[in-house]
Amino acid sequence: MWDYSDKVKEHFFNPKNAGAVAEANATGEVGSISCGDALRLTLKVDDDTEVILEAGFQTFGCGSAIASSSVLTEMIIGMTIDDALKVTNQDIAAQLEGLPPEKMHCSVMGREALQAAIANYRGEVWKDDHEEGALICKCFAIDAVMIEEMIWANKLRTVEDVTNFTKAGGGCAACHEDIEGILEKVLAEKGEKFDPESAPASKSEPIAAVKGPLTNLQRIKKIEEVLESLRPALMADGGDVELVEVLGNTAYVKMTGACNGCQMAAMTIAGIQQRLMEVLGEFIKVVPATEMAKLTNIEVA
Repeated sequence: MWDYSDKVKEHFFNPKNAGAVAEANATGEVGSISCGDALRLTLKVDDDTEVILEAGFQTFGCGSAIASSSVLTEMIIGMTIDDALKVTNQDIAAQLEGLPPEKMHCSVMGREALQAAIANYRGEVWKDDHEEGALICKCFAIDAVMIEEMIWANKLRTVEDVTNFTKAGGGCAACHEDIEGILEKVLAEKGEKFDPESAPASKSEPIAAVKGPLTNLQRIKKIEEVLESLRPALMADGGDVELVEVLGNTAYVKMTGACNGCQMAAMTIAGIQQRLMEVLGEFIKVVPATEMAKLTNIEVA
């Protein structure tokens, strides 16, 4: 388990300003449930002074994501939107008395949601659609522009650093070489040299998308591959997933550890389903094994 500060624990177990703000006039949405993290930030801004009067959040993600969202709302209430725009992800992490390196992307998500909400208030379009830069990490939809920005802003030097701050490279690892190229380019611009020896080796070969029809055995093996690639992210927060059975186009899974009984388990399963459909190239439904037990009267341990 990660070593969380007391401040992180406080905001996770007793989040402040959870929920949507009534009569909000600014909304920022970032992230994606299928990628494992999503944040909706709503603000009520005084139109005369442009001071943020209220802030609320709705977060899908780990404890660090919830804590980062919670502390962000406390930080910005009472600020003008110009001052709020100066809040960095480092400020959010510092307010929480630090975040584990592997969870710094949660503070980045908070900063982006704030930028998106203020752009919405001003009638501007805040884009995160990869038109500015090439899509580097397909697992978590992270583009080159965001990676470059994080390297500059947070003095990142390794692929592992980039993964910690952006999640890029934290899935199938197919983009590690591209991330190394961006690191080499940005560090050269800073007059520094990228050391490829400091970049972690790929955890696994990329999971290739399937072409053509599958036998049930092939389908099961491919599902196991995908679950194995997603397992480290779940285990990082004390959870896990097991494949119980595959019947036709339905995969039955058992959520274990912290994922068992988690109020966000349904969203996690939805993310797994989307990833499986991308790899299998066919529709597949992912449901809890308890649903199979109801149909077959089999007890799922």
